[in-house]
Amino acid sequence: MKKILVVDDDTTLRTALTRYLEKRGYSVQDAGCGTDALIRFEQDPPDLIVSDVIMPEMDGFEFCRRLRAIRTGQLIPFIFLSSRGEVEDRVQGHSIGADDYLIKPFEPRELLAKIEAQLERSRRMHSEMIRLMQQSERLSEPQAVNPEPLPLTRAEEKVFWEVIQGYTNKQIGDHLFVSPRTVQTHLSNILSKLQLDNRSQLVRYAFERGYKLPTVALSPAEAVDS
Repeated sequence: MKKILVVDDDTTLRTALTRYLEKRGYSVQDAGCGTDALIRFEQDPPDLIVSDVIMPEMDGFEFCRRLRAIRTGQLIPFIFLSSRGEVEDRVQGHSIGADDYLIKPFEPRELLAKIEAQLERSRRMHSEMIRLMQQSERLSEPQAVNPEPLPLTRAEEKVFWEVIQGYTNKQIGDHLFVSPRTVQTHLSNILSKLQLDNRSQLVRYAFERGYKLPTVALSPAEAVDS
């Protein structure tokens, strides 16, 4: 089940949108401002974010800027849902990292279509990266060389192999019997040690250095320590 974070200071709209999306099979979290949204993101990263622009404490533009400055927030699909519909506002929204911009009042079906399109785009990106990795591995197998040992702890290595296969933090947590937050902590450490910025760079790193996908699944006994 895909998880969506809805950020809006209008409680009525937030509640209505949450119910609408939940009825269509999504898990929904909500926040009333950018400050709360960042906290929720750090606790349990969603698969997509829908955010208002005008909000107290931290508006949507600043929230998007800060999210894109976080390594793990750079690839999260982000849709603005705002009453600010001037061209300058839409241009600014896209320029700071939003993937789409919908103006209030809006048709729920249009928002749903945009959400589904962004999630499908994200899925295709991960699938294509994995396909290229596997294709390269097959082509280069006769000249295969052992890659350098990873400068990671045993727990971080397990998360590394899961991430480069395209799994989300929630899926990795289910596989390794730990919380998504623990997975996120290990992922942040991995990116820092390898001097990378995001998941996409991590997949490319593994691809370019010949790290092969594991052929044997990890057993519950090998779960990451939480």
